[in-house]
Amino acid sequence: MTTYKEINGTNIEAVSTDPANPVVGQVWYNTTTNVVKGMAATTAGAWATGGNLNTGKQETGGCGTPTAALNFGGTIAPGPVTADTEEYNGTSWSEQNNLNLARSFLGSTGSQTAGLAIGGMIGAPTYAAQVLVELYNGTSWTEVGDLSAAKGNSTAFGTSTAAYSLAGQDSPAILVNVEFYNGTSWTEGANINTGRNNAASAGLGDSGLLVCGFAPSAPGRVSNVETWNGTSWTETTNYPVAVNQIGGSGNSSTSAICFGGTAPAVQTLAALYNGTSWTVTGSLATGNGEMGTSKGIANTAALCFGGNGPPTYRTQTEEFTGAGSPLVQTFTDS
Repeated sequence: MTTYKEINGTNIEAVSTDPANPVVGQVWYNTTTNVVKGMAATTAGAWATGGNLNTGKQETGGCGTPTAALNFGGTIAPGPVTADTEEYNGTSWSEQNNLNLARSFLGSTGSQTAGLAIGGMIGAPTYAAQVLVELYNGTSWTEVGDLSAAKGNSTAFGTSTAAYSLAGQDSPAILVNVEFYNGTSWTEGANINTGRNNAASAGLGDSGLLVCGFAPSAPGRVSNVETWNGTSWTETTNYPVAVNQIGGSGNSSTSAICFGGTAPAVQTLAALYNGTSWTVTGSLATGNGEMGTSKGIANTAALCFGGNGPPTYRTQTEEFTGAGSPLVQTFTDS
């Protein structure tokens, strides 16, 4: 029989009082009450149906919160890229002023009134990666400082004045480079450890997360996760499954949620990250990839919209209502 120590690397701790701030999965023996206790997650969070986008799209950009989201760009049926922009108020989507340049596979971050559309790829016949960056001010899009290097299929986290653009590709190269935006210009930062595209990210400031993606050097889809501390990238606990085209939301490397993706079929799996481990939570109603997502909020809420379904060029929106606070559970022999 496998023991607790063999699984976790330590014996169950004996304490006279319950720990003040236990983490999910922590187990201890209370010598005062003579019982074994542990910190358990509450019931998994659930996904609810939100208002549909006005235009179905995949490979689309997104940012903002579940009650104030922004969607832009992507690919629409039967295939052209779009400059379409929509705002979400927690109930319904409304059409807004378009991007200046139609493109898909954008990096995206920020808020509904200060959103960044980063790089991306234009349509046929070239499908060329772009250096263009545009800023949305709640009304219209304005070109701001270009990336140092063109990229599509990238991801991003942060705000419109402190943003990170990472991973992606400039065909055929898969990128490891990271660039930081200070509200005016981009500068090169520390590279990620594993070059990849179609990854997810989450974070604000100097606390970020890069999850999964497609890495030909691996080769193929990876479950690798890297955290950013303001100076360097560090490999951490892998995601439960190797996927690309995955969605992600969160405000730090200790509070993130990722969902969907392809492995190779589209996935419904969603999992929460607490800085140490992943906990599977309620699944998407329908498998999805290449979707738009919320950004910059804790993992107790999230938004997933558009994507490649089924069906492709989705209009559907799903809203994550996070699990409640963890609770202390007393273990018995029954």
